[in-house]
Amino acid sequence: MLAGPDAGLELDLPPVGVVIGADRGCDVALTDPSVSARHCTVAPSASGFVISDLGSRNGTSIDGVAVQKVTAPPGVIVRVGHTLVQLLPADEVVAIPPSTRANVGALWGDSPGMRQVFAILERAARSEASVLFLGESGTGKELAARAVHDESPRKDGPFIVFDCGAATETLVESELFGHVRGAFTGAASDRQGAFAAAHGGTLFLDEIGDLPLALQPKLLRMLEAGEVVPVGGRKPERYDVRVVAATHRDVFGEVARGGFRGDLYYRLAVVEVHLPPLRARKEDLARLIAIFLERVGAGALVPTIGGPALERLTAYHWPGNVRELRNVITRAVALGGGVTSFNELPILLRPTAQREETAEVVRADRPFHDAKQAVVDRFEREYLTDLLRRSGGNLSAAARMAGLERKFLYKVLERAGLRQRSTAAPEEAGDGDGDDDG
Repeated sequence: MLAGPDAGLELDLPPVGVVIGADRGCDVALTDPSVSARHCTVAPSASGFVISDLGSRNGTSIDGVAVQKVTAPPGVIVRVGHTLVQLLPADEVVAIPPSTRANVGALWGDSPGMRQVFAILERAARSEASVLFLGESGTGKELAARAVHDESPRKDGPFIVFDCGAATETLVESELFGHVRGAFTGAASDRQGAFAAAHGGTLFLDEIGDLPLALQPKLLRMLEAGEVVPVGGRKPERYDVRVVAATHRDVFGEVARGGFRGDLYYRLAVVEVHLPPLRARKEDLARLIAIFLERVGAGALVPTIGGPALERLTAYHWPGNVRELRNVITRAVALGGGVTSFNELPILLRPTAQREETAEVVRADRPFHDAKQAVVDRFEREYLTDLLRRSGGNLSAAARMAGLERKFLYKVLERAGLRQRSTAAPEEAGDGDGDDDG
């Protein structure tokens, strides 16, 4: 339940479905006084959930539209009285052995978290499934998308990157789906969009969480039917495109808040990959530093990586993740002149980030919600890391210790990058990252 007197309530939906109402004899008995005694029924189906109103006095509605009987997709939010109910498929946890590789494409790492990511990428690359990459800015989401393309049967086709947050809603629609001549002021000729450019290959939708809500149904149609209508056009165009997407946002939370369509989320997240932040994989620091030193022509310093300089880098919080590490090493070499040892490099770190980590300083140098989310994210990571340590990695025990429902614990672990998940659409079996480094 997302809102109402029973907000926070989570229930498993049996195959036969449930009756929702205020009567205590209902399968789901709500305390909301605006809910009828027997308000509606909900039952799972092959394509989502069948919702039937039972003649309730206040009605059953989806997106403000009253429904009598409808089949709705996963993620749909249903209003019964003053209560909002979100219908989600059960999580699927697939045990995949960690990869034995030290890299997939340009992503490198020896840490357990990255080896697990590599294992998922290896398997996802061989399929046609949509992939959604989640993680902070600078963690390597674009590199992961490129790796999936390069190891897929589509590797000889185009790999097109489209930033969903880089333009206005009108321009995003035109650049993504194309337009015909005269579709709007300035449209002097027909123009192909990103889907046309990616035909036969892979389209990477970066920052998918920024895609305007009004355009999400059109993207969903492309994913489901393989066709779109260009802006100003009448005839649909068909394209053979595999879509992979990425965002640094909590897109699952956006679904709950109504800022992102649940059916689109489940279409994109057939395979969901959480890329861990650098502070959660510090055992990879020395390898990554060596790679960046080689790239800037300072390979002679690689054998000397260690000592106080490495200890200082290991103690740093890395708010900018691997991209920030690359910039720190590149700048140090540029300012270092002819140094002959890694410990002689003038390594400069952001003082504000260091102060925030040691003294818990809260600064008004970014929007309120972004600053608040950063504090919450850090609290969750640190709390959960210690919780897993205390419980010995036993998630059932961890849930009991934290006083949380297991499903909720799983979701916050995924959001913090401490647990991987493979999500499948019901009918399936089974940031501007730019030049991210991994």
